[in-house]
This record gives sequence, structure tokens and C-alpha cells, in this order.
Amino acid sequence: MSNHKRKICVVVTARPSYSRVKTLLQAIKEHKKLELQLVVSGSALLDKYGNVIIYIEGDGFDIKEKVYTILEGENPTTMAKSTGLAIMELSDVFHNLDPDVVVTIADRYETIATSIAAAYQNIPLAHIQGGEVTGNIDEKVRHANTKLADMHFVASEKAKERVIKMGEDPEYVFNTGCPSIDLAREVAENPALDFDPIERYGGVGHEIDWKNGYMVVMQHPVTTEYDKARLHITETLHAVYESGLPTFWFWPNPDAGSDGTSGGIRAFREKYDPPNIRFFKNMEPQDFLKLIANSKVLAGNSSVGIRESSFLGVPVVNIGDRQAGRERGPNVTDVDYDREQILQAIRKQWNHSPYPSVHIYGDGYAGERIAGLLATIPLRYHKRLRY
Repeated sequence: MSNHKRKICVVVTARPSYSRVKTLLQAIKEHKKLELQLVVSGSALLDKYGNVIIYIEGDGFDIKEKVYTILEGENPTTMAKSTGLAIMELSDVFHNLDPDVVVTIADRYETIATSIAAAYQNIPLAHIQGGEVTGNIDEKVRHANTKLADMHFVASEKAKERVIKMGEDPEYVFNTGCPSIDLAREVAENPALDFDPIERYGGVGHEIDWKNGYMVVMQHPVTTEYDKARLHITETLHAVYESGLPTFWFWPNPDAGSDGTSGGIRAFREKYDPPNIRFFKNMEPQDFLKLIANSKVLAGNSSVGIRESSFLGVPVVNIGDRQAGRERGPNVTDVDYDREQILQAIRKQWNHSPYPSVHIYGDGYAGERIAGLLATIPLRYHKRLRY
């Protein structure tokens, strides 16, 4: 019997991607038949966007390669160029590491580089979180990743149905749930906010009085409307400022338009010096989810409001169409980029008790399931359209 361990190369390209696959990384690391090759790339390496290296290494993971690919500019052209650079760099990384499987995560614009660099070199490709529906450039990238991938670890039954309808082999499409829900399950089992966010992470802005209730805001630019990013964030800023509610606000990701989002935040902070808002770049994944779990409201357009918050029952105000079409629980209220709509929804959700937990995206054991499949599934890098 062969003692060969399958080498599983996972590429983490952004701050939220690490949270999304942390339990999978641990499960691969602990599996007797697998060897983890962790590659960190893109904005995950940049302090500007909350460098996650300190958390990854602090959790005991060995990083095989660090790949710097992000070009300044935060517009569609630099997104395309950064992706092209990532293809070139990751091609060398995969050639040198010689993995048995490459894992690409979800739908951020740069993840297509992981898929191309692996598929073009005949390396079996696994895709996590295919088959979902949203707005943004993510929609195109997600489905392109699906067509390049050889095995699919989806997060819901509807997502599984969609991937099969796209012509994928049903024997290689698995509803494992999403590994991000694993962390939410762990937090739900021990939800106490056992740290002071300002004391531990600093942030900038006023010392807010958060212990009697607080809100969390996480709003990213929409790449298909990147030129409106400053307008969008300004509407949310006015609504949150007018609410007067203690707020932990997280910095945006590096998509096209993030300079508009960041510039809007800085200009608003300079003009109004909002006494109820504290701004942060990043937090360790469990701490971030504990903060979310104990909040009265989560507002913005992050997928954490749709995915983990549905499991945790956190009241959510989802702004705009960045998450349009994604399956959601009763905890989500949808509004447009309009300060009055946002403010009214925040006040309504603030007074709402926590919602029942719903398991749209899994039961919290996805990491173990995916690792088990990666160890046993027959590997291939050629497929045919099923119709």
C-alpha cells in the first residue's frame, strides 16, 4: 500500500479567504494522507488591507510561498493586470511545488489566476463555493472557476444543482457546506465576547461606548459600479453617523473602487469626526466572528452578513446588489444605497431580537469533509461537458 501523501496546495489571496478556509487548512494539516502546501498571495500580504500573515503563522501554518501580485490603482485595469501577474507567478509556484491538487477559493477576481495556472499545467483543480449567484465581477469569475475545476465542494443544495446544470460530472460535485460556517459553529458554541476590541486591535477614531450594544459595518466597492464607490460609502456613513449608535467599521477590500471607498471614509472622518465610529483594518477570524455574533446589527454588503450571520442569527442590513441572488435567511433586510433607507433599516434591526439559526451554507463541519474527499477521490485533470 502506498505511503504517498497527496500534496494539496491551497492559495489564499485575500483577508476573508483565510477565514473561509481556516478549518480546511487545519483538517488537511492533520490528515494522515495529505500534505498541506499553503501559498499566500494578493492583498492577503499587504498591511494596507489588514495583512493576515501574522494570524496565519500565529495559528501554526507553514507558508510555502508568498506571491506579491497587487498593482496600485484599484480600478478595473489594475485588477486585470494584477490577475495576469498572478497567473505568471503562480505558474512558477505550482511548477516548483508539484502539488497533486490545487484548491481555489470562491469568487474573488484574482482567484481565476489560481485556476488558470493549475488547469493549464494539468494539475487537478478543486473549487470551493461554486454554483452561487451574486452581483459584481465575482459572478463571472465564480462560474469560470467552476468550468476550469475538476472537483467541486459547494456550500448548498441549490449551488450543487447549478454546478451540475453547468455540465459538471455529478460524481465530482459535493455539497460539503462552506468551511467559513465551521468557525461560526465554534463561535456559536462559545459566543462570549471575551476581549476588548479596542484594547486588542487599536483601530482609529473615538473611544466608543460599545459595552451596552454596538453595530458592525463592512462595506466593499462594487466592481461593476466602481465609479460610484465614494457615493455609496458616503450614504452609509451619513446613516451610521446619524444613528448615533456605537459602531465598529472595517476597511474595504482591494477591489476596483476601493480607493473611492477609502477616500470617502477619510473625507467623512475629517469633516465630521464621527464620535460613534471606530475604524479597523482586520481581526483574527475567531475574534471577528465573536464581534459579529455579539453585535446588535451588521450593516454593509459583505458575504459575512449572508453566510455566517444566517448561522449566528445576527440581524443584518444588506446594502446594494453586491450580494444579489445569494441565498439568505430571515435575518437579512435589503436596502438601496440611500441614507434614509439604511438608517430606518438599522433602527429596525437594532431593536429586533436575534434571529433563529439557519443552516443554508452547512452545519459547521465542512473542513473535515473536504479534507476527507481530497484524500480519497480519484484525481483527474480532464473532463467532458455533461449534457
